[in-house]
Amino acid sequence: MVDFHYANSYKMEDLLRIMELLRAPDGCPWDREQTHQSIRRNMLEEAYEVAEAIDQQDPAHLKEELGDVLLQVVFHARMAEEAGQFTFDDVVDGICKKLVFRHPHVFGGVDARDSDKALTTWEEQKKAEKGQKTAGDTLDAVARSLPALMRAEKLQDKARKAGFDWKETGPALDKLSEEVGELRQAVEQGTNPQEELGDVLFAAVKVGRFLGVDSELTLHAACEKFIGRFRNMEALAGGSLEGLDLPRLEELWCQAKEQEHAQTRT
Repeated sequence: MVDFHYANSYKMEDLLRIMELLRAPDGCPWDREQTHQSIRRNMLEEAYEVAEAIDQQDPAHLKEELGDVLLQVVFHARMAEEAGQFTFDDVVDGICKKLVFRHPHVFGGVDARDSDKALTTWEEQKKAEKGQKTAGDTLDAVARSLPALMRAEKLQDKARKAGFDWKETGPALDKLSEEVGELRQAVEQGTNPQEELGDVLFAAVKVGRFLGVDSELTLHAACEKFIGRFRNMEALAGGSLEGLDLPRLEELWCQAKEQEHAQTRT
């Protein structure tokens, strides 16, 4: 039994102590075996679960998921401390210094009277902090671990700030049509369509930016719509789609789609 005092309410120092005990020689075997690489995916999953709690507008769920993200931060910081790299206090120190540096309009003499000016100041300070001297440097700094649609949107936005963008939606739509045509040509010619499909997706994100929609969230919404429509198809078919031919499946799809439109109209 480890030396630990139970409490009705715990604070940050208690979480750090718990992680220390879990990683101790007489702690949890699983926790002791973990590395930054082995729990990398956990951090991503917990961040997405925070996003889901935000979408659900559920404060209790959000509180729980934020705790799970904090656990991942403490876990990684503890492993780094054991390796003599940095401590949790170093993490806190670093983010505090970053916040102060990137908000000279709060902690310094820079004037930022609205959110747009504040964001511009943040970006300028970030470039200085990261030593980014060219637009290419800012593109290269966008995390490669981001979901692809989100990464594409951030890359395009940074290119826009460098002046590389159209002024209206029309050319973006034309580009999307062009890329779809090139994808069709690649398929018909039997060549590898992967690059062309990537260009289509990238162009679609560009259109989304002009329309003011988040491509990542938009695709998630399309996924939810697909699930709902598929369930409606199953209901129309009496519970199962197995054994039905393609014409019947397309018919059911159209019926399910019409039901959705009818519900929307009402």
